[in-house]
Amino acid sequence: MIYENKHVMKILSLILCCTVIGSGTAAIAYATGVKKTEEKTGQETTAVTSAKQETTGAVSKDETVYVIADADGSAKRIIVSDWIKNAPGSASIRDKTEMEDVTNVKGDESYTMNGDHMRVWDANGNDIYYQGDIEKELPVTIAIRYQLDGKPISAEELAGKSGRVTIRFEYINTQYEMVEIDGQQEKIYVPFVMLTGMILDNENFRDIQVSNGKLINDGDRTIVAGIAMPGLSDNLKLDGDVLELPDSIEIEADVTDFQLTATVTIATNELFNKLEWDGAGDLEDMSASLEKLHDAMGQLMDGSSALYDGIATLLDKSGELIDGIDQLSAGAKQLSEGAGNVDGGVAQLQAGAAQLTDGLGALTANNETLNSGAKEVFESMLSMADSQLAAAGLTVDKLTIENYATVLQGVLASLDETAVYTLAYNTAHSKVEPAVRAQEPNIRAKVIAAVQGQVLDGVLASLNPPLTSDQYEAAVEAGQIPTEIQGQVREAVEAQMQAESTQTKIQQTVEAQIQALIEQNMRSSDVTAQIQAAVESAKSGASSLSALKTQLDSYNQFYRGLLTYTAGVADARAGADAIKAGTDALKNGTASLKSGADTLCAGLNSLQAGSGALVEGVQQLQDGAMQLSDGLQEFNEQGIQKLYEAVNEDLGGLLTRFRATCDVSKEYKSFAGIRDDMDGQVKFIYRTEEISK
Repeated sequence: MIYENKHVMKILSLILCCTVIGSGTAAIAYATGVKKTEEKTGQETTAVTSAKQETTGAVSKDETVYVIADADGSAKRIIVSDWIKNAPGSASIRDKTEMEDVTNVKGDESYTMNGDHMRVWDANGNDIYYQGDIEKELPVTIAIRYQLDGKPISAEELAGKSGRVTIRFEYINTQYEMVEIDGQQEKIYVPFVMLTGMILDNENFRDIQVSNGKLINDGDRTIVAGIAMPGLSDNLKLDGDVLELPDSIEIEADVTDFQLTATVTIATNELFNKLEWDGAGDLEDMSASLEKLHDAMGQLMDGSSALYDGIATLLDKSGELIDGIDQLSAGAKQLSEGAGNVDGGVAQLQAGAAQLTDGLGALTANNETLNSGAKEVFESMLSMADSQLAAAGLTVDKLTIENYATVLQGVLASLDETAVYTLAYNTAHSKVEPAVRAQEPNIRAKVIAAVQGQVLDGVLASLNPPLTSDQYEAAVEAGQIPTEIQGQVREAVEAQMQAESTQTKIQQTVEAQIQALIEQNMRSSDVTAQIQAAVESAKSGASSLSALKTQLDSYNQFYRGLLTYTAGVADARAGADAIKAGTDALKNGTASLKSGADTLCAGLNSLQAGSGALVEGVQQLQDGAMQLSDGLQEFNEQGIQKLYEAVNEDLGGLLTRFRATCDVSKEYKSFAGIRDDMDGQVKFIYRTEEISK
């Protein structure tokens, strides 16, 4: 268990680092054995299409949800943009979505509804791009609260005010699955990573601080980027002293004449989708999925019973229904009159969409400037670092954004105290030794004289009578030593001096005196002081270099986060363009609404004439609803309930919680809806309205 906890903590740390650096959020396919269930549609073309997808690649969905929100974070409108990626080039694609009004935004492909209540797109091998509005609770809601000088205040009241302002973004994660942990059912939230950004004018905002985020100042404006992971602490049950996982961010600043442009928040669970567990999470995935299936099945059965009861009531009230048709006819006339009012409202919506597009366009126009400016600052810092290294006498490769960490780490390794001492000692030795060896002729002359004296003493000791060198020299001066004896003495001395053993002794003595003199010089105060100075200089240089690397690492985090932010702004602009195109199309369609209302009136007149047939159809519908309810009851008892009761696995510990978190994340592939056998990914982009006087 200790090993597993350390393993999870290591992965958590890696996730947080990757999140802050922000190097891309591309989803990785979940490859732990997803089981696919074939659905009978009664159409042979569906089976053929499914087989083609299994052999040539899978159809997947990439979904972007745009949330237009008030300044307090409450959503006003939700727009969904879906991209169905037709990797196998299928002729037709079955698609599931909760959106009612679906508009193809990038082609002329059309669709029909099949027996499974799915749209079947006539793709002809193409990708499908469509979008539409949806009314549905968001998985993560944002509550934005404002304070002025420590007191709560609304966004409207804050506009134009001055003082110490606090803006708090609280993220409430409501998207969870019930997972069995240590024998108990617990909520495991989809692990969304929230990245919120805003741009503050430095003329209005000073002394800016942000919790759980970074600040980038270009002189005129400050970019604020904050990150949070709501629900992840609840999932992992970690002690805050061990690892703090924020679920909010807070910005503080001294403000003059408060006003705030739109803020943008990106929410994605793709980060946790990248983690693989080598198939170890199959049981957890099955448990969570079956729990959800069990609950959904109960709701479906309740719904089928309610459907039958409702149809029975409808049949009993068919007489009243016919009377109601008359009222509908009168209402259709009012609908026609209201169509004109709708057209005026759509015109206002169209103008608002144009303003949204223009605003995001202005924001996107700064992307390249921000990115290039941040890169220029980064490269300027690296250039300064190159100059500092050169001034310190260090020769290294030119620093770049990609290689600076590796290069500086290598230099730090070379500044190890032991290595520097060895280098300094060897350098001093290389200077001392030549100086000493330059004195070798003098040393050798003295050694030869000393050895020659020793040889002479040995020769004189062999005379009869034996003499010392002093006695011999005195006797020679006194003329007491014959010339013949003197010559013999000289010859004997020269012979021994030329002997190989004597020459070897001379050479060894000379070398020993040289080494002793070298060692004496190396122990001198000057040399030892030079060596120590080099070591101390290396310590100081290593400290400065480490601080330089830390500074560059910190800016690198800013730089990577900025690239992610500007990419998100660009995506938001694309979505806004799509919204504007949709409102333009809607405006063109309002003229048709009046005509449709007139047609409705005529149709209701025909409905009055066919009310008898309507009653007969309701009777048939009642019979079908009874069969549906009975069939669902049998399917639940014989299939879902047995499968649900069969899976009861006890999964405990932090590793289990983390696996469960990853599995729940991978299961959340769409907001608006997706086929069970289709892979997908989804991200959310929240944009709040600006605050101004």
